[in-house]
Amino acid sequence: MNKIIQFRSPNQNSLIAYIDHETEEGLEQRIRFVAEEQGIALLEAASLDMVLSYLASDPTPVVVQFSGFGPEVRPFFDSVSQISPDTPVIVMLDRASVQDAVRFVRNGAFDCFGPGASLGELTGALQAALDHCAKRKAARKVLECEPWRKSLVGKSPAMEKVAKTISLIAPRNSTVLITGESGTGKEMAAKAIHQASSRAKRPMISVNCSALPEHLIEAELFGHVKGAFTGAANNRVGRFEQADGGTIFLDEIGDFPFHLQAKLLRVLQEREIQRLGGTETVKIDVRVIAATNADLLKKVEEGTFREDLYYRLNVIPLHMPSLRERVSDVPSLVNHFVKKVCTAEGLTPMEVSAGAMQSLCDYSWPGNVRQLENVVEQAVVMNADSECLSASDFCLPSGVRTERSAPVSTPASPISAPKSNLPEEGVDFTALLRQFERGILDQALMKAQGNKTLAAEMLGLPRTTLVNKLRALESAA
Repeated sequence: MNKIIQFRSPNQNSLIAYIDHETEEGLEQRIRFVAEEQGIALLEAASLDMVLSYLASDPTPVVVQFSGFGPEVRPFFDSVSQISPDTPVIVMLDRASVQDAVRFVRNGAFDCFGPGASLGELTGALQAALDHCAKRKAARKVLECEPWRKSLVGKSPAMEKVAKTISLIAPRNSTVLITGESGTGKEMAAKAIHQASSRAKRPMISVNCSALPEHLIEAELFGHVKGAFTGAANNRVGRFEQADGGTIFLDEIGDFPFHLQAKLLRVLQEREIQRLGGTETVKIDVRVIAATNADLLKKVEEGTFREDLYYRLNVIPLHMPSLRERVSDVPSLVNHFVKKVCTAEGLTPMEVSAGAMQSLCDYSWPGNVRQLENVVEQAVVMNADSECLSASDFCLPSGVRTERSAPVSTPASPISAPKSNLPEEGVDFTALLRQFERGILDQALMKAQGNKTLAAEMLGLPRTTLVNKLRALESAA
């Protein structure tokens, strides 16, 4: 059965939008009438946090009432986009304001209505929202069934965005530039693009540009003819020719030697190569995917990377998120790596305790997915006889449980509880609790470097709750 969530505003006398609860023309009555006629179940939410809680388990359309574009609006839409990016939000305004309606739509509202909305308009909007959700769910199921999708572990909004981009660009032949920190899985993304393309049955050749000696990289990539240099006893096909009909992946492209960048540029432009020491031009049919953790535009400014080559590579950009940006994927990644190592080593499948998983989620992972995989492999191998891995089995830097975890007392911590007995004159209990709460929030924000979304994750709170608490504490100060 189709269903939508309707938010009951604590500051209004009715659901959706308050006009006149007693009249048949009120928006609440019209919403209920339309829902009943269309066979739509209404899930009532008493707060925006409850709305987000519903969305965490089911991307259901939301009808939400606002009196105007207030300070709570942007955090709410930010949270919806993170928790359930495919959820359509229909906004009902109890005061008709063109400016507010425009601002809501710009912030991601699926549709926006004032108090004069007709039954036909509401029916059309609700049905369109339900159709939108159904299409998104169907597309996601198809996407998850694709073999290449298994290369990308995780279903966080950040990884779903990567998967959606790959599904769009894979069938094309355009050059792709994958960016992201070291260890984020750029090569896995390149493999997924290749596997999802029509070139999947042809080879994918990977080249680490920073690992090849500078004096050999030209011959390695483009091949050479006999006698081209000392030791060249025979003709040799280069990596580009090996990848003919398939894909070549140039990792760490930011380290590509400057004096050879013009030759690479020509390959991208003309799709032809010339072997080292030879005069014959060889046509190739190859898709180029490059990757880097460096800021190529900065290298262009410094004069170490050609600007024209940068734009030839950056036809389709794809950014791989850091593990800090996809914390919700850590449990899936851990279980994936545990299973992978156990299978490879012929070990009995292992479980990971809840405490261990929490510790792994609490760490910031500067080495990203690669570091997590290494840590998991070490834990599995070193505890091969164990059925369940505990937190102590994972070798992590000291302080792992506090690096991303806010409520930790230190000698100078503002949240340390007083150790003395209650003074005879008593205390201001409300003020004491407020001070305690403020200390926790301040520490989380400090550790998250001001990022409210990350701070909220540390505390296990929805972002809207964190923002509302900060606002309430500031007004009480």
